[in-house]
Amino acid sequence: MSIQAVLLPLFVEVILTFVLLYWMAHLRTSAFRKGDINAQDVALREPNWPPHIAQVGNAYHNQLELPLLFYVLTILAWITRHADLLFVVLAWIFVAARLVHAYIHVTDNNVNRRGPAFGLGALVLTIMWLIFMIRILLGI
Repeated sequence: MSIQAVLLPLFVEVILTFVLLYWMAHLRTSAFRKGDINAQDVALREPNWPPHIAQVGNAYHNQLELPLLFYVLTILAWITRHADLLFVVLAWIFVAARLVHAYIHVTDNNVNRRGPAFGLGALVLTIMWLIFMIRILLGI
């Protein structure tokens, strides 16, 4: 597979992370400017942000968790030449699940819909890692 095909899903995931970061920063800055929130109320963590700002913040923080394993795997698979068509298809499924998860997180935040999106992404990433480990350990 070409480097572009392998890295494009990773780039989309990175773009999602930055979009959420800057959206969160904009919402927080606006809340401070409008006087909707006191800095001391949120100095030690998230729970005192208004709900929508907390939702976007949580969606951003989620991009710093499970996707890190995706980033590492993508680079390792490329370096070891194990990034084939199956890898790229699974990578796109993972990224699609993350996009759906983030969308649900910042809209209605319905856990009954968000959970399966998260679960699908986690399952696909687990499968990707298992395939990679087996191929590396067995030399295939």
